[in-house]
Amino acid sequence: MITIYKTKNYEELSRKTADIISAQLILKPHSVLGLATGSSPIGTYKELVRRCSEGTIDFSKVSTVNLDEYRGISGDNDQSYRYFMNTNLFDHVNIDKTKTNVPDGMATDSDAECERYDSVVSSMNGVDIQLLGIGHDGHIGFNEPCETFPKGTHVVKLTETTIKANSRLFASVDDVPREALTMGIGTIMAAKCLVLIASGKDKAEIVKKAFFGEVTPLIPASILQFHKNAILVADEDALSECNI
Repeated sequence: MITIYKTKNYEELSRKTADIISAQLILKPHSVLGLATGSSPIGTYKELVRRCSEGTIDFSKVSTVNLDEYRGISGDNDQSYRYFMNTNLFDHVNIDKTKTNVPDGMATDSDAECERYDSVVSSMNGVDIQLLGIGHDGHIGFNEPCETFPKGTHVVKLTETTIKANSRLFASVDDVPREALTMGIGTIMAAKCLVLIASGKDKAEIVKKAFFGEVTPLIPASILQFHKNAILVADEDALSECNI
């Protein structure tokens, strides 16, 4: 089942998503949050930081797991997803950083790291809310279009589409890592609630395909149609090709 919230713009989208997460933290202070990186959730994180500073919400008992990390980049690199999370959220709220988890992109044995990360997620008795963005090719996390839905955390080779999209954050496209560690679709789908956010006309086509088209691993986000509690928060532009 998918619940759709249509917002006027990105700012309203960010507030609505923050509302959902805030409600979860108020109802269950020791919640496990699954977090995402990229441009889409930045507004949500800013709103959560504001609410925490005002005392509306409390992160002191929260644990987190992130979707993914580039392979070959250390957590103190300003292009790493650990650095992104610290800069955009963790450094500005009252969270215990020892309870925040991001895959180790510098692990010498990436396969062992993937197994370790799955064990970390499993030990938390379920992710309460998993935040997701969506790539132009329909990827969630770094699960790229392929022939099957990968179950567990794994190493993935990034597609040229993803590399090009992420190159805006690097000095040049040549600096973008070609591989990443990512939660698998099975790990993502095990979360109690999935919240996918999408903004802008450039996401309109893929939002229509993912939520109103065929469920296929060639559009990884389409699997959310089978989740018992999935939420799409999208602005008017992202929903402009959907008949809603």
